[in-house]
Amino acid sequence: MGRVTSKIKHAFAVDPPGAAEPTPEQATAVDWFCRQVARRQRILPGLIILEMVRPLNYITAQVMHVFSPAVWALARPESHDQYQHFTAFLEHRGSVDYLVQRIEHFEEQFDRERAQRRAGAPPSSEEAHDDDRS
Repeated sequence: MGRVTSKIKHAFAVDPPGAAEPTPEQATAVDWFCRQVARRQRILPGLIILEMVRPLNYITAQVMHVFSPAVWALARPESHDQYQHFTAFLEHRGSVDYLVQRIEHFEEQFDRERAQRRAGAPPSSEEAHDDDRS
Protein backbone atom coordinates (compact mmCIF):
# COMPACT_ATOMS: atom_id res chain seq x y z
CA MET A 1 0.00 0.00 0.00
CA GLY A 2 2.95 2.32 0.66
CA ARG A 3 4.17 2.14 -2.94
CA VAL A 4 0.83 3.27 -4.36
CA THR A 5 0.61 6.12 -1.87
CA SER A 6 4.11 7.30 -2.69
CA LYS A 7 3.38 7.23 -6.44
CA ILE A 8 0.23 9.33 -6.25
CA LYS A 9 1.33 11.60 -3.40
CA HIS A 10 2.10 14.49 -5.77
CA ALA A 11 -0.50 13.70 -8.42
CA PHE A 12 -2.51 16.83 -7.66
CA ALA A 13 0.29 19.11 -6.48
CA VAL A 14 0.02 22.79 -7.37
CA ASP A 15 2.55 25.60 -7.36
CA PRO A 16 3.27 27.15 -3.97
CA PRO A 17 1.35 30.34 -3.13
CA GLY A 18 2.90 33.69 -3.97
CA ALA A 19 4.58 35.10 -7.02
CA ALA A 20 6.17 32.66 -9.45
CA GLU A 21 9.83 33.02 -10.35
CA PRO A 22 10.54 32.97 -14.07
CA THR A 23 13.54 31.32 -15.69
CA PRO A 24 16.10 33.74 -17.20
CA GLU A 25 14.56 33.29 -20.67
CA GLN A 26 11.07 33.84 -19.31
CA ALA A 27 12.22 36.87 -17.30
CA THR A 28 13.36 38.60 -20.48
CA ALA A 29 9.98 38.07 -22.14
CA VAL A 30 8.01 39.01 -19.03
CA ASP A 31 10.05 42.17 -18.44
CA TRP A 32 9.58 43.21 -22.07
CA PHE A 33 5.80 42.84 -21.71
CA CYS A 34 5.65 44.66 -18.37
CA ARG A 35 7.93 47.44 -19.63
CA GLN A 36 5.67 47.99 -22.66
CA VAL A 37 2.57 48.27 -20.46
CA ALA A 38 4.27 50.76 -18.13
CA ARG A 39 5.96 52.79 -20.88
CA ARG A 40 2.67 53.28 -22.71
CA GLN A 41 1.01 54.31 -19.42
CA ARG A 42 -1.59 51.53 -19.68
CA ILE A 43 -1.08 50.40 -16.12
CA LEU A 44 -4.68 50.51 -14.91
CA PRO A 45 -6.21 48.67 -17.89
CA GLY A 46 -3.32 46.19 -17.80
CA LEU A 47 -3.79 45.46 -14.11
CA ILE A 48 -7.56 45.14 -14.50
CA ILE A 49 -7.15 42.63 -17.33
CA LEU A 50 -4.56 40.66 -15.34
CA GLU A 51 -6.84 40.50 -12.30
CA MET A 52 -9.76 39.40 -14.49
CA VAL A 53 -7.79 36.54 -16.05
CA ARG A 54 -6.12 35.49 -12.79
CA PRO A 55 -8.44 32.47 -12.30
CA LEU A 56 -7.97 31.50 -15.94
CA ASN A 57 -4.26 32.18 -16.46
CA TYR A 58 -3.51 28.53 -17.28
CA ILE A 59 -6.32 28.41 -19.83
CA THR A 60 -5.14 31.72 -21.27
CA ALA A 61 -1.67 30.22 -21.69
CA GLN A 62 -3.14 27.21 -23.45
CA VAL A 63 -5.08 29.47 -25.84
CA MET A 64 -1.85 31.34 -26.53
CA HIS A 65 -0.21 28.00 -27.37
CA VAL A 66 -2.99 27.41 -29.92
CA PHE A 67 -2.10 30.70 -31.65
CA SER A 68 1.62 29.92 -31.61
CA PRO A 69 1.72 28.74 -35.26
CA ALA A 70 0.20 32.04 -36.39
CA VAL A 71 2.77 33.97 -34.34
CA TRP A 72 5.50 31.79 -35.82
CA ALA A 73 4.30 32.59 -39.35
CA LEU A 74 3.99 36.34 -38.78
CA ALA A 75 6.73 37.28 -36.35
CA ARG A 76 10.51 37.20 -36.34
CA PRO A 77 12.03 34.04 -34.83
CA GLU A 78 13.23 36.00 -31.77
CA SER A 79 9.71 37.33 -31.17
CA HIS A 80 8.24 33.85 -31.47
CA ASP A 81 10.75 32.55 -28.92
CA GLN A 82 9.83 35.36 -26.52
CA TYR A 83 6.14 34.55 -27.09
CA GLN A 84 6.79 30.90 -26.23
CA HIS A 85 8.66 31.82 -23.03
CA PHE A 86 5.93 34.26 -21.97
CA THR A 87 3.24 31.66 -22.62
CA ALA A 88 5.14 29.03 -20.62
CA PHE A 89 5.45 31.46 -17.70
CA LEU A 90 1.70 32.16 -17.72
CA GLU A 91 1.05 28.49 -17.00
CA HIS A 92 2.30 28.95 -13.42
CA ARG A 93 -0.15 29.76 -10.67
CA GLY A 94 1.74 32.81 -9.33
CA SER A 95 2.51 34.34 -12.72
CA VAL A 96 -0.11 37.07 -12.42
CA ASP A 97 1.29 38.18 -9.06
CA TYR A 98 4.76 38.45 -10.60
CA LEU A 99 3.43 40.38 -13.62
CA VAL A 100 1.65 42.88 -11.36
CA GLN A 101 4.83 43.41 -9.30
CA ARG A 102 6.94 43.99 -12.42
CA ILE A 103 4.43 46.39 -14.01
CA GLU A 104 4.35 48.43 -10.80
CA HIS A 105 8.17 48.37 -10.67
CA PHE A 106 8.49 49.72 -14.22
CA GLU A 107 5.74 52.27 -13.59
CA GLU A 108 7.77 53.73 -10.70
CA GLN A 109 10.93 53.67 -12.80
CA PHE A 110 9.32 55.48 -15.74
CA ASP A 111 7.70 58.02 -13.38
CA ARG A 112 11.15 58.85 -11.96
CA GLU A 113 12.55 59.24 -15.47
CA ARG A 114 9.69 61.52 -16.51
CA ALA A 115 10.18 63.64 -13.39
CA GLN A 116 13.91 63.93 -14.14
CA ARG A 117 13.19 64.98 -17.73
CA ARG A 118 10.74 67.63 -16.53
CA ALA A 119 13.37 68.90 -14.11
CA GLY A 120 15.90 69.01 -16.94
CA ALA A 121 18.26 66.37 -15.56
CA PRO A 122 19.36 63.54 -17.87
CA PRO A 123 18.28 60.05 -16.78
CA SER A 124 20.86 58.01 -14.95
CA SER A 125 22.64 55.22 -16.85
CA GLU A 126 20.94 52.44 -14.88
CA GLU A 127 17.51 53.79 -15.83
CA ALA A 128 18.26 54.19 -19.54
CA HIS A 129 16.42 51.67 -21.69
CA ASP A 130 17.94 50.77 -25.00
CA ASP A 131 15.56 47.85 -25.56
CA ASP A 132 12.33 49.90 -25.37
CA ARG A 133 12.44 50.38 -29.12
CA SER A 134 11.52 46.70 -29.59
